Amino acid sequence: MSSQPTADPYLPGHGDPRFTVDHYDLEFDYAIVGNRLSGKATLTVRALADDLDTLTLDLHALKVVSVRGSRLKRHTHHGRRLALKLAEPLAAGATAKFTIAYRGVPRVVPDKVGEAGWEELEDGVIVASQPGGAPSWFPCNDRPDAKATYRIQLAAPSDYYVVANGVRTGRRRTSSQTVWTYEQREPMAPYLATVQIGRYAEHELPGARVPLSGVVAPALRSRFDDAFADQPRMMATFEKLFGPYPFASYRAVVTTDELEIPLEAQGLSVFGSNLLSRDWDAQRLIAHELAHQWFGNAVTLRTLRDIWLHEGFACYSEWLWSEAAGLETTDQRARVHWGRLSELKQDLVLGDPGVHDVFDDRVYKRGALALHAIRLTAGHATFFGLARAWVERHRYGNVTTDDFTALAGELCGPSIAALIDQWVYQEPLPPLPAA
Repeated sequence: MSSQPTADPYLPGHGDPRFTVDHYDLEFDYAIVGNRLSGKATLTVRALADDLDTLTLDLHALKVVSVRGSRLKRHTHHGRRLALKLAEPLAAGATAKFTIAYRGVPRVVPDKVGEAGWEELEDGVIVASQPGGAPSWFPCNDRPDAKATYRIQLAAPSDYYVVANGVRTGRRRTSSQTVWTYEQREPMAPYLATVQIGRYAEHELPGARVPLSGVVAPALRSRFDDAFADQPRMMATFEKLFGPYPFASYRAVVTTDELEIPLEAQGLSVFGSNLLSRDWDAQRLIAHELAHQWFGNAVTLRTLRDIWLHEGFACYSEWLWSEAAGLETTDQRARVHWGRLSELKQDLVLGDPGVHDVFDDRVYKRGALALHAIRLTAGHATFFGLARAWVERHRYGNVTTDDFTALAGELCGPSIAALIDQWVYQEPLPPLPAA
């Protein structure tokens, strides 16, 4: 189905730019033994182009049982792409509902930027959908600028705890299962949708304005409480710097498995048990994932080429937290990392790193250094005014580097565009301004 449109050159075979989804209503029944998933997804779609006669959804490795919808003529499912042929075209702005039933063994989605999606743990499930893993467990328009609201309902064996995005609105036990229901009421990109299943218990973290909780196996509780002791203070620090936390609550889920890297989803982050530590390498990642709630989740890139707008801010937040926690200052951290980057080959374009370097560590560090350079040039108050305005103006929306440059020019002065161009679009590493 090569003729079907896709939305992002970094993720060919994902997303259809001709329509969006306003709401996903997802219902699942999951069997731990055998990793068997049965799903029913009702999508409210809205046409973005006139005469839309075919909708293309993304669904990987799962078998479509049926598709229903009053406007549906027929459907075809080849590879990862589910095409819905309409009986009558939709005009731009018109909406329609379709219900897709499906089942099978979910598998991660392989892409050139890496594989992602539904994965079995030693005893449970982790869903890490960034960047293209959402189709591993539900049919979607898999592009970050197709944000929607969600209702996620999942039935699992009653000795497992289930977490998903948003507010838990239901927990009902049947004879052999518990049915969990969550509602994500703020718009969310498909790659940020998640469920986490394990033998967990959830407990509140006191001392924060925002409801915070830990979701962790009871045997790891004391280690969790030690490692995440600063989570309320991190939240307060970032709210002061970036503005109010953009969602209803925040959960930190810790798997009993060790994980190579942590991951963020909307309203929660997931860590391996190997990060239950007070060491800086663990603490910086705890801060990093929290910061993504502002930069990446509330304000989301339009395409992957602008990933620095997520990872640069999240990495810079590590250094900001370092200073707030009484460790090395932000400037000290920045100059150490500038020195390390200066010794590497200068062949990365931050604003378009290419498919194979999207998640290269240089994107993270150079992105953070670009922000530090803006702060040193514009001044502390102006820079954090820019950070807060960035979140406030684009909350729950999608952005590009051009949007950031425009706002920076408005708030920091027109000369800042040249500085951003040096850091974002030129290969040589610019010098850091004097502190």
